[in-house]
Amino acid sequence: MHHSRCSRAHVARCLLAALACVAGVVHADPVTAWSDAERSLLQLLWIGNLPPLPPSPGNRHADETDAAVLGHRLFFDRRLSVNGEVSCATCHVPDLFFADGLPRGRGIGETARNTPGIVGGAYSPWLFWDGRRDSLWSQALVPLETAEEHGGNRSRYARILVSDPVYRSIYNSVFGGLPDLSDTARFPPDASPFATGKARDDWLAMREDDRKSVNRVFANLGKALEAYQRRLVPGRSRFDDFVESLLDDRPSDALSADEIAGLKLFIGRAKCVTCHLGPLFTNHAFHNVATPDPSARKPDYLPGIVYLFMDKPDPDRGRYDGVRQALESEFNCLGEYSDAQPSDCAELSFAATDHRTTLGAFKVPSLRNVSRTAPYTHAGVFATLGEVLDHYNEPPDAPVGHSELQPLHLDERELAQLEAFLHSLDSTADAPAELLESPFQ
Repeated sequence: MHHSRCSRAHVARCLLAALACVAGVVHADPVTAWSDAERSLLQLLWIGNLPPLPPSPGNRHADETDAAVLGHRLFFDRRLSVNGEVSCATCHVPDLFFADGLPRGRGIGETARNTPGIVGGAYSPWLFWDGRRDSLWSQALVPLETAEEHGGNRSRYARILVSDPVYRSIYNSVFGGLPDLSDTARFPPDASPFATGKARDDWLAMREDDRKSVNRVFANLGKALEAYQRRLVPGRSRFDDFVESLLDDRPSDALSADEIAGLKLFIGRAKCVTCHLGPLFTNHAFHNVATPDPSARKPDYLPGIVYLFMDKPDPDRGRYDGVRQALESEFNCLGEYSDAQPSDCAELSFAATDHRTTLGAFKVPSLRNVSRTAPYTHAGVFATLGEVLDHYNEPPDAPVGHSELQPLHLDERELAQLEAFLHSLDSTADAPAELLESPFQ
């Protein structure tokens, strides 16, 4: 006997489909039906929607192969540290998706913040959790001179480029000739604007044009590091396979039922796409999400009355301080060492600085490979994705500024489904294998 599609075997599903159609057009199995609005959101998140790399106005060499070769070597070179033991790859470990697995970064000492990943960083107009630099090349310079990270100085790094024949050859082919630094009276080996004592006195005693020569080499070092990092973009994940099949109206088993349910929550009731939108799952903006401040926690060994009267560090103000540092940096888009025209620097020129939107706000991270880059948040205070989701589900008050979060009211099963979906974003970096390994091996 012939049965219509809505005969006994299908009546329940047909009723669900009819109800769903009241809210909008749906497609495929009603249990996992997708409205046109949902499909549009999924297409925005799909890796196939990732545009070409944006230009780097301040770095005319950003897409040159030789600059990337130089940057690749510099990234893995431990000589770029005060003790010869720390490289960029010490904290940005390729096998950990260029994170380090620690709550807070550790180079020469421990930093105040979690190490962010750098894959896809070329798409972001602001770098660091607080956005205190406006380009990859200017960002790369900061850890090199930070005491807790590399702990060195620009004069020392310039000498490494001059003295190493491989570096000197590649640098000359990309940026032109290096300055003659052989006169140590003119170019003291460790002169630095951020040092104390003799090293700072030496820097201040240098002629202005000599200081600028060192600064130019230092800036170019950062531009080479940017050229390398621009080669690191995220690869395709199971989520992307699923979306491509969906957009082509093809069946797919790339995601499990729980992962699909989590995806629906992600783009729907959980409102994750408010901030985590786009093929990198970030809007590259800054938001206050009430992340706990670890410096404000009472150590277990201290009696409460003692902690009450102790001097405590100021809370991390995030973007409020970061945007001011970006505007003041000598290596920003508008600075002397940038290759940009003022008209290229709109992000910097029109950056919001007001108290209301910046205090306690931190950069929205990409969620690609998020399951592999624990711990989480700018302070590294959450060890697992489950802890992060619990925080968003029942957010506390912000330690500074005003939180933008509202309770989600998700139950335990829904939280587990949301976490399951996040695992579907795992992939490898889309880069040649040799760029993911040290050239010194």
